[in-house]
Amino acid sequence: MDALAFSLIIAAYLLGSVSSAILICQLFGFGDPRDSGSGNPGATNVLRIGGKKAAFLTLLGDSLKGAAPVAATVILEQPIYVVGLVGLAAFIGHLFPVFFRFQGGKGVATFFGVIMVMNWQLGMYSALCWFICAWAFRISSLSALITALTVPFYAWYFFPKQFIFLLLMCVLLVFRHHQNIRNMVSGSESKLGTSS
Repeated sequence: MDALAFSLIIAAYLLGSVSSAILICQLFGFGDPRDSGSGNPGATNVLRIGGKKAAFLTLLGDSLKGAAPVAATVILEQPIYVVGLVGLAAFIGHLFPVFFRFQGGKGVATFFGVIMVMNWQLGMYSALCWFICAWAFRISSLSALITALTVPFYAWYFFPKQFIFLLLMCVLLVFRHHQNIRNMVSGSESKLGTSS
């Protein structure tokens, strides 16, 4: 791995560590999203705290910080394994941000940002899967989990060179939803459009 590839990976992690939710909530005067609602610094919790505009900006910011470093890596014609490592670094940065005591979000929007640029077919599949599940079940976390559990199989069959990076992201995404899984089992998980 050369210096450029290493620099891209480090830059991706640092960009991923910038919390859109915290910055947007501070900008709008909503306080720290980690202290309200579900306590998660992500778009779904920002929707509960501050409404659709703030949630959209959070979603956009989290998606772009995954998409931008991957796009830069592709433009610079780096090998596919470097593209995968850069995407993984941005995703890990969101989950464990160095700027916020390693207390990050669950990574759904950043995952979509990474995957859309890494492989648009997989990105479209992931987005479609999430929206169908969200429409059917009205539970954001369940939609994310179903998407994360199916993407690796799709990638393994159609895009094996990207499989390992996508598998690692999906495993981490499922792990970060451990509390949501417990909430779903107990029947206490919030649905889309509710305030709790």
